[in-house]
Amino acid sequence: MIADARGGLRTMASTDEDATFTELLQLQSGNGPCMDSYRIGEPVSVPDIAAERERWPELAAVMIEAGYDCLQAIPMRLQERPLGALTLLRRHPGRLSDDDVHLAQALADSAALALMHWSTEPARADDVITRVQSVIASKATLEIAKGMIAQYADTTITEASHLLTAYARQRRIRLSETVQALVNRDMHPAAVAEAKPRT
Repeated sequence: MIADARGGLRTMASTDEDATFTELLQLQSGNGPCMDSYRIGEPVSVPDIAAERERWPELAAVMIEAGYDCLQAIPMRLQERPLGALTLLRRHPGRLSDDDVHLAQALADSAALALMHWSTEPARADDVITRVQSVIASKATLEIAKGMIAQYADTTITEASHLLTAYARQRRIRLSETVQALVNRDMHPAAVAEAKPRT
């Protein structure tokens, strides 16, 4: 999850729909391990979500139903400034080792650097916010395009994502160009819906 200009977090990427739903619950309620990690800028470990039913009842119920037993929230930071948080969901209870937490933090910080297109010049606070806003806008445009394809083709968001990627690859154009053309109504969803992902 990445923070917008107002400090609110938004889900930017997820490995599956169950993971997306756990993030959404935290965003809607304004609390949870990921939110805490972002606020304090430190990792937050939940080795057994069942033990946290009173603290986060909805989150615990959804995670357990999805087969997740614990999680580790890692802040995404740039020069010690929290930009968002990464959630690692696990299917068996237990705390991550200190080495694994340090590795996850290093990867999250590296992702934050990549997100900001790091240069040799130190980023000002305004630059960071502008870059994050740009990423959020691009993500929102992608989600709109996925929704358009899913609606037109009467399919899932996941399948719509595959169709968009297949269309861009087959024509050797950037995915962002395809998405922008759809959202701007310069392309009909039928063109993308007919693309078949290569197996």
